[in-house]
Amino acid sequence: MSDLDTHRTLDAVWRIESPKLIAALTRVVRDIGVAEELAQDAFVAALTQWPEAGIPRSPGAWLMAIAKRRAVDRFRRDGVLAQKHELLARDVELRADGEPDLDALDADVIGDDLLRLIFIACHPVLSSEARAALTLRLLGGLTTVEIARAFLVAEPTVAQRIVRAKRTLAEARVPFEVPDRSERAARLGSVLEVIYLIFNEGYSATAGDDVLRPALCEDALRLGRVLAELVPDEPDVHGLVALMELQASRTKARVGPSGEPILLLDQDRGKWDHLLIGRGLTALERAEALGGARGPYALQAAIAACYARSQSAATIDWEAIAALYDALAELLPTAVVRLNRAVAIGMAYGPAAGLELVDALTAEPALKGYHLLPSVRADLLEKLSRFSEARAEYERAAGLTQNARDRALLLERAGRCAR
Repeated sequence: MSDLDTHRTLDAVWRIESPKLIAALTRVVRDIGVAEELAQDAFVAALTQWPEAGIPRSPGAWLMAIAKRRAVDRFRRDGVLAQKHELLARDVELRADGEPDLDALDADVIGDDLLRLIFIACHPVLSSEARAALTLRLLGGLTTVEIARAFLVAEPTVAQRIVRAKRTLAEARVPFEVPDRSERAARLGSVLEVIYLIFNEGYSATAGDDVLRPALCEDALRLGRVLAELVPDEPDVHGLVALMELQASRTKARVGPSGEPILLLDQDRGKWDHLLIGRGLTALERAEALGGARGPYALQAAIAACYARSQSAATIDWEAIAALYDALAELLPTAVVRLNRAVAIGMAYGPAAGLELVDALTAEPALKGYHLLPSVRADLLEKLSRFSEARAEYERAAGLTQNARDRALLLERAGRCAR
């Protein structure tokens, strides 16, 4: 395997393994910043050794073993090795041949650690923005650039939030535990937000050459399912799980044979995962059975359910979807929600109605640099046969997106308008 292939594999392993590694190390060292440093040290060692020695049979266990050795060195320097030895030995054992014993890893403990870690990252001592950014960094394995795009804010701002968040948590000595019921309710909304942001980065990659990052979707789904078991009486937790299950059901239909993105109305519904659709609809039923007003995730799940229940693109109930977006915009009046509402209005009542709403959003600061704004506007203009304007908007959207596949699709649509 070439060095380039090895580095690509290491990048993929980081996406998958770093949240587990950081979570397990946090349980031992009780400091998120130190845990992340140890995890990064292990990956630096992998960058040095894997190109020559090859990728180990169990990359995650190998990295854990290296991180443990780094932790031992740190504890030895700090004079606390004896009291940490039992915790260190609990995570990874080495076989007689010196290879990490993957079977010694306790999957349940890893899952518990991840859940504890996400509640720490969402602790009330942090601002809401810092909670989400830190959780995406630690549990999603996202870069600062990707987090900045997810939040539609500047990269230096996100970097400062993450550094300050880790410092604040260390100074506050936040315990590594799941909060009790009285405190948990206050922190749940932020937890749901960050899980969905992790899912979204996997479902619609903001950068790179791929439309999807399935591992991120799987991590978010697993965290959401664990959370639903932990707090079974919270309707919007089930709403979030329903939304992610229903969106994930379309994954295989969202990408063509050459990796190009396929829009919802053009997807082959035969490729939709009906098991995930069933799970999503069941989760939505659980949310609705708990009663009360539907929260933002349950409303979005109800929108996704309209797509899932329709027999074809032609039979989608756009008026029902537009009504659901009306309710969502009342509850969550963000610029992105209002942009999505404009799309639904355009499908239900004609492109002119949708375009009027989109035009009202062009001055929104939160949408500056957001490629979907000119993309949506271009689609509506194209439907109105205003082809030269549509072409310009598609080209503008292509210049804003950082995803190569999305850029190619937008330029193709611009070319179609030119013809």
